[in-house]
Amino acid sequence: MQNEINNATTILKQGGLILYPTDTVWGIGCDALNAEAVSKIFKLKQRSDSKALICLVADDRMLKKYVKEIPEAAYSIIDVSEEPITIIYDNPQNLASNLMAEDNTIAIRIPNDDFCLQLLRKFNGAIVSTSANISSYPTPNSFKEITQDILKGVDYVVNLHREKPCNKPSSIIKLSNDGVVQVIRK
Repeated sequence: MQNEINNATTILKQGGLILYPTDTVWGIGCDALNAEAVSKIFKLKQRSDSKALICLVADDRMLKKYVKEIPEAAYSIIDVSEEPITIIYDNPQNLASNLMAEDNTIAIRIPNDDFCLQLLRKFNGAIVSTSANISSYPTPNSFKEITQDILKGVDYVVNLHREKPCNKPSSIIKLSNDGVVQVIRK
């Protein structure tokens, strides 16, 4: 696993795209601070750049680097959630501008996956995580369902967990700083 983490980290630092297993589905990832790399993901997925992407962070400390004001409820939700949960936060900071939604929000998840956590810590920064499919096509349920377009469009494919079926995508909730909570995806 360490070799895969080192290889993926090198590609991320060079502004490249990786295909990697997450705690939910196989994801296309890049450095969340690199606007050029984020643009490559939109192009690969044939996705409008007005649709925001999710990024992963390793822990609360890393989360605080990218969100100006974290609602107290976020910590409780992260602590009690038994399923992967992505939270949309107001007022992101220190991220590529094209990663954020038009309403100045960002979707972030702290994964419960050893590989992802070690990769995030080694990289020491947020990593984009978007499903490994062309927009409007179904999310692959396993590595073998990922299309050649995606496989050829990334700079590195992590060689771990390829035989394991994917979990479902994470739930998504929006926690506004004004106290409004909205369920986006269950």
